[in-house]
Amino acid sequence: MNDLSTSSSIIEEYLEFIGNKAFPCIGAKAALGKERIRCLVVDHLACPKDDNAILEFIYDFVDDYRQSSDLYSSAVVIFKGPLAMDEERFEAMFWSRLQSISNLDSQRFAYDQRVGRDPASPTFSFSLKEEAFYIIGLHPGSSRLARQFTYPAIVFNPHTQFEKLREISKYEPMKQVVRSRDVKYSGSVNPMLADFGETSEVVQYSGRKYDENWRCPFISQHGNKEHHTAT
Repeated sequence: MNDLSTSSSIIEEYLEFIGNKAFPCIGAKAALGKERIRCLVVDHLACPKDDNAILEFIYDFVDDYRQSSDLYSSAVVIFKGPLAMDEERFEAMFWSRLQSISNLDSQRFAYDQRVGRDPASPTFSFSLKEEAFYIIGLHPGSSRLARQFTYPAIVFNPHTQFEKLREISKYEPMKQVVRSRDVKYSGSVNPMLADFGETSEVVQYSGRKYDENWRCPFISQHGNKEHHTAT
């Protein structure tokens, strides 16, 4: 099987994972139904060789998202390996990739001014091309059933789509439905869940359960230097 057919097979498996009737996130299902999920398959989660390709993929997604009126969209980067890991190992590689692509982004763009760039801040969101994202990590060793995908993956959900849902009073009803479905699917509510502005959303990214002593390793390199305009 060549690389193209392998990638297509992996993407198809991911879309089937989201499309499972019991899968709890109805936002992801809505994006799937409208064909608003973009996927990129790259090699190893710990390897930096695909970072520029990941970044260009996200930039293209941002351009498309900003021109779309759809409420639900996401970009998914799926890694071919490693296929066996515990949550700590995934977390280390997960933050390494996010840090690396963020560093590259900082050479071209500023941080999204609508959110905080300090991961300890309750207003923090991850930013690329001056677009804030709520990040979801998936991998086969996750303790959360809804995040147990065959391959490690990083899902980029534009932060503004949640604000749009709040503006039209759809966010709270959707949140309650998702949490109720997750209890049925995973057996419990994700203990790391909180609303934006209550506590830093960064504790929700990897899927691992943290205590109060955990500190996020991410440090934004975005300064006040000149950048290209985010268009």
